[in-house]
Amino acid sequence: MRGTVGPSDGWTVWCGFALSVLLSVGPTVRLSGQGDTARAPIVTTGATVVAPDTAHRIRPMTAFWHSLLLPGWGQAETGRPVTGGLFVAWEGLAAMMTLKAQQETHYLKASGSTDLGAKRQEVQDWLVLWIFNHLFAGAEAFVSAHLQDFPRELEVRALPHGVGISLPVP
Repeated sequence: MRGTVGPSDGWTVWCGFALSVLLSVGPTVRLSGQGDTARAPIVTTGATVVAPDTAHRIRPMTAFWHSLLLPGWGQAETGRPVTGGLFVAWEGLAAMMTLKAQQETHYLKASGSTDLGAKRQEVQDWLVLWIFNHLFAGAEAFVSAHLQDFPRELEVRALPHGVGISLPVP
């Protein structure tokens, strides 16, 4: 039957309502770099008072090329060291697995094994993942550089009895 609401649909609606309440109830917390101009020296130009921009900005194409060359570099420059570390870790894993599979291919070739084709395919698979990591790291750094000025409104905090999430509603 179309258009009827079953028991699972009511559960979905209730969970959606509970999630929206949880996201909007938590108190907002100002991040240390947002709107804190009391510590920064103020520059006056004629009649206009301007607070200096203390944030380091990187151009999107520069971030892209840095992460394409060395995955994680562009993420580190855009202020995302954890994401950069994940790209570096995956780079190391893919590199080592490619080398390991290549060594196993040489061993199977020397021993005259019939599984040589499957092992060569494994080497190619790891090599593709290695190349994909470079391309994806570059694309992610490019997008992150574009979003440097985007306000971070969704906040997650550790509370004494759990995790608090807040999302300001206009």
